[in-house]
Amino acid sequence: MLFSLAILFGSLYGDRLMALSGETRSALKLYTEMVSVAHRHYGAEVKYKDLVYASINGMLRTLDPHTNFLPAEAYDSMKERQQSSFYGLGILVGMRDGRLTVVTPVEGTPASRLGIRAGDVISLIEGESTAGMGINEAVRRLKGPKGTTVHISIQRHGLDELLEMDIVRDEIPQNTISYAFMIAPETGYIMLTDFSRATAREMSDALASLKEQGMERLLLDLRSNGGGLLDQAIEVGDQFLSQGLRIVETHGRINSSHQTFDADGSFDQLGLPVVVLVGGATASAAEILAGAIQDHDLGLIVGTPTWGKGLVQTVYGLNFGNGLALTTAKYYTPSGRLIQRDYSSWYEYARHGNVSVDGDPMALDGEIQESYSTDLGRPVYGGGGITPDFIVEPAEVDPFLQYLISRNAFFNYAVEFNNRTPVEDRSWAPAADTLERFESWLSAEELATSEDLDEAITNEMIRMDVKRRIHAEVLGAAFGLQERFKVLATADEQILEALDRFEQADELLTARLELAESEAARSTSLSGSPLN
Repeated sequence: MLFSLAILFGSLYGDRLMALSGETRSALKLYTEMVSVAHRHYGAEVKYKDLVYASINGMLRTLDPHTNFLPAEAYDSMKERQQSSFYGLGILVGMRDGRLTVVTPVEGTPASRLGIRAGDVISLIEGESTAGMGINEAVRRLKGPKGTTVHISIQRHGLDELLEMDIVRDEIPQNTISYAFMIAPETGYIMLTDFSRATAREMSDALASLKEQGMERLLLDLRSNGGGLLDQAIEVGDQFLSQGLRIVETHGRINSSHQTFDADGSFDQLGLPVVVLVGGATASAAEILAGAIQDHDLGLIVGTPTWGKGLVQTVYGLNFGNGLALTTAKYYTPSGRLIQRDYSSWYEYARHGNVSVDGDPMALDGEIQESYSTDLGRPVYGGGGITPDFIVEPAEVDPFLQYLISRNAFFNYAVEFNNRTPVEDRSWAPAADTLERFESWLSAEELATSEDLDEAITNEMIRMDVKRRIHAEVLGAAFGLQERFKVLATADEQILEALDRFEQADELLTARLELAESEAARSTSLSGSPLN
């Protein structure tokens, strides 16, 4: 086993192992001896691999929250997430009431062509029950090489027997733009949830499509974007920033970690008023994009302070298919703001304890943040993450509604509704007796009594929200998640606030363009004319 440990250390240190100092070699000798003694004498059986992996994780924990050892399975999963596609069936699945349930089929994929519907329960995969199977394990079994076949057994509401299906796996696009549509007259909306290999192309295509539909301003939603590939964040930034403007800088311990990334003009600049939505789940590459737009006064930021993940991870492949995501630098916005939030307390960091106080963009944990300036001289604030220009908290969900949501009441009702009376028109809306029908269904399913619902819907806002969620889920079950989202967006307070800020975003962009023209004229004047 000591030989195996030597191989492991060799994968970490490479040819430099023999050049280590005597002190370091002594420390490694002590480590291998400790592992050997623990394996021989511990009071219960323990594997060498478990001891080594645990010690690696313990070592990395002394560095920062984002340096991570990636066992082979996690390393493969990370690489797959960064690809533009994978091979599978084309369904979004989730656990509903402990059952593997189709949330929606992806249009144009094998699943949609075979008629798989939202609400279908996948009971068996290759004859093995999915009861008790974790979601990750189920997804792994559904995926596979292109052209191979997987047999699934589906339980569909209203049918006594299982539907048996043999589905040939095909290439499934792994889109990072979840939704792109016209949310209001002349206003485009894009929800970007990740940065993977094809994100820049997706963004370019979405912007072109929305412009063809008459887009004159853009609402960019990064609230659920946890980051991804830096090069894709740079290419997306290039679509918002004019050539030569700084997108981000990195600084670290060694010279190679000091880099600057500027827009290089590979894409046409958007040149339209922009409002960007951010929140506590906005992190890393998404913070880079939001910070660059804010620092260069190309758009306004609305929402709540972002996560504050500004550590650069370089991923190294190790022996045996493992990987190491090692922090090598930190991200800084064009104005010089460090994106990374303080992590001296890992507890506070994990629970995102650094939050704004009373909606004041200058206050974080009750302390005044360090101030920086945008190109136009507007104050922006550091201290970790991106602080919005306008802080808007998401609305609280009524406890009774939260109870129904947690039990999939709206989703399940919508599935049954579509099974009884399929909705074929996107203009469908709930009828006058919708609440009474929903109340009867809740009672039959023993999810709530008539008294519970009657008491809840005496509040007009709750009554409207119940009808809205039924509306959204019925359209979602019939036409996919974008139609569901369109309905819910009509009552999203952060989206509504963002839409109200476009006049100011337009004024900001006008001032930014005037500044650029002034700088260009001054540069021409200083350069002078060549003498004859």
